[in-house]
Amino acid sequence: MSNPVVRSLEEIGDLLKHPTTFRPPVLTAVRENLSVLQVAGRIIAQRSELSEPTLVDTDRVPVLLVPGFAATDIALEPMAEALRRRGHWTSRSGIGPNVGCTREMADALERRLEVVAERVGQRVSLVGWSRGGTLGKVVAVRRPDLVESLVTLGTPNTHPLAVSETLSAQIGVLAKLHALGIPGLLDQDCLSGDCARSVMAVLEGPFPDDIGYTAVFSMEDGVIDWRACLDPDATHVECTATHMGMGADPEVIDLVVSILGSLTPRALAA
Repeated sequence: MSNPVVRSLEEIGDLLKHPTTFRPPVLTAVRENLSVLQVAGRIIAQRSELSEPTLVDTDRVPVLLVPGFAATDIALEPMAEALRRRGHWTSRSGIGPNVGCTREMADALERRLEVVAERVGQRVSLVGWSRGGTLGKVVAVRRPDLVESLVTLGTPNTHPLAVSETLSAQIGVLAKLHALGIPGLLDQDCLSGDCARSVMAVLEGPFPDDIGYTAVFSMEDGVIDWRACLDPDATHVECTATHMGMGADPEVIDLVVSILGSLTPRALAA
C-alpha cells in the first residue's frame, strides 16, 4: 500500500489541462471494473461481522458521510466503521440513492446536517465521495456555522460533468427517464439549466476560511477526470485507489481517519 501524497497545483502543472473528452486507458477501466467486486466483498465482510460497541470520544469530531452518484449510505459503511472504532460519532446522509436533482439533494443533506449538529452540539465534518463531495461543498458554503471540515473523495468540483463517456451516457438516460415522468431523478436542468448554473456558482464562489478542505484524488480514477478534483480551495492529496473503490479502500480510509483525527471539535455557536 503506497502512502498518499500531498500535491500542489504548481507541482502538477501542465497535467491540469483537461482532455477534450475523458476516456480512461483500457487497463484503468479494467481495474475500475474489478474494484467493484473488491468493494462488494469488503462491504459484505464488514456487514457480516458483529461490530463491537464503541464509545464516542468527545475529543473526536462527529462525521456525516455522503455517498457518491447512484450509491447509498451502505457504500461508505466500511469507512464509517473505521471511524467509529477510533471514537468518532458517525451519521449516514439518509439521502438514499444519489440520483436526484442536485439542488434537492443538497437541500436534503442540509436538513440532515442541521439534525446531526443539533444532536451532537458540535460542528460536523463532512466526508463526501464523488457526487457526495459536491453536495458536501454546497452545504458547507451554505452552512459554515455547522461544518467543521470537508473531505472529498474523487469529487470533480471544478467540473462536475468531467466524467467518463460511460457515466455520461448513464446520466443522460436518467435525464430522459425524468422527462418521461419518472420522479426522483436528476433532469436536464441539473446538467445545463438553472440548477447546474446555481450549483456551479456555489462551487466557484468563496469557500469559508475556517473550514478545512481536503480533496483526495487518484490518477488511476477510471470514472472521473482526476484533474477536475483539484479544487483550488482545497489541499490536494493523491492516492492510488480506483474511483469505485475509494469509499472502502484501506488506504483512503486510513487517510480520512488521519485527517479527521487531527481535528479538535468545536461547539456550535450560541
